[in-house]
Amino acid sequence: MPDLGELQSRLGFTFKAEDLLRLALTHPSVAHEQGVTVQHNQRLEFLGDAVLQLVLTRVLYEKFPDFGEGPLTKARAQLVNRRALAEHGRVLGLGEHLVLSRGEELNQGRSRPSTLADAYEALLGAIFLDSGFEAAEGFILRQFHEVLGSLETLPILENPKGELQEVLQSRSPEAPRYVLMSVSGPDHDRDFECAVYYRKVELGRGSGKSKKEAECRAALNALAALREQAQESAQESEAGHHP
Repeated sequence: MPDLGELQSRLGFTFKAEDLLRLALTHPSVAHEQGVTVQHNQRLEFLGDAVLQLVLTRVLYEKFPDFGEGPLTKARAQLVNRRALAEHGRVLGLGEHLVLSRGEELNQGRSRPSTLADAYEALLGAIFLDSGFEAAEGFILRQFHEVLGSLETLPILENPKGELQEVLQSRSPEAPRYVLMSVSGPDHDRDFECAVYYRKVELGRGSGKSKKEAECRAALNALAALREQAQESAQESEAGHHP
């Protein structure tokens, strides 16, 4: 097993129990190849996944107080998808330190995205066991600093109409209704304006270069208006409790 000092320098973290780091880097293929009970990184991966989810959930919860569970869940899923985690593992150079079976080595296991993502999660689990939650949280926040710092809005409302329907269905089974209010401009450069209604009340309007885009904008504006109403209600309720 190669010396892990260089890797720990790259991580900016020194293990008290280096065996935990070795375990995080041990691929399950080693156990299959040797046919004996060799410990590998799958259990640490399971633990690291939970630690990562908790840290990022807390950040998103605090950074976006106006969003509900659905959008926050989708945003977190984007941050921790396998491709993103594999890239973190690649940047840290985990591949060159992995302990693999001969077969896995021959099959380019060191650069396989799924293997790097698993090793990255296992590394987080190892840091947590070695030095506790605060150490793991600090490491994760450093790793995700750039992407979290640039996250000013939630990049998850690809389907604002679906989001709006989810929000409204918690109130009643009635679906929102989209109405085309106007179409203007020449044939090659049309402007559409749509409004979205719920229980005969207009919730929002939007415009765009297609009917679909206008409906999506109307849904986004309706979501923003509903969040504002919810905040105002909460503030009034709080004021009522503190005369």
